[in-house]
Amino acid sequence: MYKKLAKIKYLPNNFQILENGDHVICAISGKPIKLDELQYWNVDLQEPYYSYVEASKKREKN
Repeated sequence: MYKKLAKIKYLPNNFQILENGDHVICAISGKPIKLDELQYWNVDLQEPYYSYVEASKKREKN
């Protein structure tokens, strides 16, 4: 299913693929996220999140 972890630079409204792959790992839940389904990330922390739930949990911690 998931073959190779991508290396990503997260930008304010987009992301740049630094190393090709098909997924990244959520910083909160550890779930894999397909690149074509990646919608939530933190530019300052350079972290991806599986969904708005994980993104809001991270915001609550800070």
